[in-house]
Amino acid sequence: MAFVTAEEQKSAYDVIVVGSGAAGGQSAYTLCMEGAKVLMLEAGRKYAAESETPMFQTPDMAPLGAVATPDKVFGFYDATVDGGWQVPGEPYVRTTEDPSGSFWWWRCRMLGGRTSHWGRISLRNGPYDFKPHRRDGLGFDWPIAYHDLAPYYDKVELLIGVYGTNEGRENTPDSSPGCLLPPPAPLVSDLLVKQRAGRLGIPLIPGHRAVLTRPLDHRRNSARLFPHNASARRLTAEAMRSRGACLWATPCNRGCAVRANYQSITVHLPPALASGNLDITTDAMVYEITLAPDGRASGVNFIDRKTGKQRHASARVVVLAASACESVRILLNSRSAQFPQGLANSSGNVGRYLMDTVGSSVRGQVPLLESLPPMNEDAADGHQMYVPWWLYKQQLAGKLGFARGYHIEFGSGRRMPGYGTGASLEWLTGGSYGVKFKEDVRRYYGSFIYFDGRGEMIPNENSYCEIDPGGMKDKWGIPVLRFHWKWSEHELRQAAHMQRTFSDIIYAMGGRVQGTAETDGAKAIAPGGFIIHEVGGAIMGADGRSSVTNEWCQTWDVPNLFVTDGAVFASNADKNPTLTIMAIAWRASDHILERMRRKEL
Repeated sequence: MAFVTAEEQKSAYDVIVVGSGAAGGQSAYTLCMEGAKVLMLEAGRKYAAESETPMFQTPDMAPLGAVATPDKVFGFYDATVDGGWQVPGEPYVRTTEDPSGSFWWWRCRMLGGRTSHWGRISLRNGPYDFKPHRRDGLGFDWPIAYHDLAPYYDKVELLIGVYGTNEGRENTPDSSPGCLLPPPAPLVSDLLVKQRAGRLGIPLIPGHRAVLTRPLDHRRNSARLFPHNASARRLTAEAMRSRGACLWATPCNRGCAVRANYQSITVHLPPALASGNLDITTDAMVYEITLAPDGRASGVNFIDRKTGKQRHASARVVVLAASACESVRILLNSRSAQFPQGLANSSGNVGRYLMDTVGSSVRGQVPLLESLPPMNEDAADGHQMYVPWWLYKQQLAGKLGFARGYHIEFGSGRRMPGYGTGASLEWLTGGSYGVKFKEDVRRYYGSFIYFDGRGEMIPNENSYCEIDPGGMKDKWGIPVLRFHWKWSEHELRQAAHMQRTFSDIIYAMGGRVQGTAETDGAKAIAPGGFIIHEVGGAIMGADGRSSVTNEWCQTWDVPNLFVTDGAVFASNADKNPTLTIMAIAWRASDHILERMRRKEL
């Protein structure tokens, strides 16, 4: 089994997995390691990091100096080959273009999905994050607790490789012994932030990222993952051996030809393919789940993007892992007499309670970092250190005016210069040219610093998506989504708090803030979807009347239909969601395997 066309697919599979990113890759890997025959359907094109990653190319080698363009908003070298917030021929509808109420939908349309593009920040949700309503009366509790997912966090970290340390901090869980790799050394700027933020009572600890700081211990890790499955142990060990440690050479968002960072296509898919249990069809735009007469899912309908033909694939179980909003779109478009409002939607909550991460940024310049001696700070790529949320007690006591917290990401250092290096000086110099401009560039290069907040959004009834009532369709004839979005006062106050905190740190470093810190949260907050952490839309719960899936990611209405991506999130903690998506997908896949063994699926 390997990459197959629609014509080459088998007549039926054990499981169809829709999507190939963090959720799809993890689901397929877990299922294939235990012998299930899996068909993976990916809407985008085939992508190979080993041959397509421009790891060592410099900005001068790229068009326009590799700067961002409407087609490449994260720069020419970003690994997202065919996607973005706008995908040609695949529109979506916003109810407003006002930044305070608009939603931006990022799609990658490539094998591996967003795992080829993401920042690799891999933080565990903590005990509070699974029971937020119990803590402050807002939003929803998950039907699972931290202890239910903790063993799967361990497994994911052992498999993909995550660096970091155990710090024993409140609601920032420690990993089991041997799960984490050692973190890279902090930069000079990191140490300065740690010193000056520490004076303000703000803690800095090593970041957690899915990047190999040293080769994985393939024998030990594979044995811990599969103590009773020799085949899975061997295949996993072989895949781990093929991965090199980070060369500290180029930014991770370019992808990684040596497989040092986690990407689904270099970590999950190779052993799954080597098992002989996985078929992959790319350019397969799934638009509908089909039902058998008994009300169970019988397979999916999809469009072959290369030929435009409609196709069908059959399986005992269907797993949606296409990313939160795409999975919701498929469910809403799967209408029938039994489900006139969309499949698995008896609760009316498919598409409801969309969430994104609260984002806000402040930039500044620090004289203490000027004119430092040349050194290679290009390649660590950020997040050597970060600030976990540190004000739980004050927040619980009602002293902050908003209910949920945020963590802080930051960066500085003398990275590979590009066309923007000199373009950002005018606010400091008033404008210069010639010899003076060159002197200014050398002086200020490496002295800039940025702070980004990543905070929790509380789910609300005004943030949701639906099939566009105006009838808009994409170029394949598939009805598109319309998005509604609204931040609550909790998120707006949180964003304003970020602005004050970041400014305070910059001033404590002896620096100056570029522009002014926003006191109005509505102006400080990034638009919905802009952080690309959207979750929700098919939330899990303990009651089918108010949720779409149960604790196993199994839809209440269709017993052999599962959703393993971020759509099932009942809340969106301040931690980046990818690690939790993989842990949930592994747990759900184990459940599917057990139900299949018992002939219940």
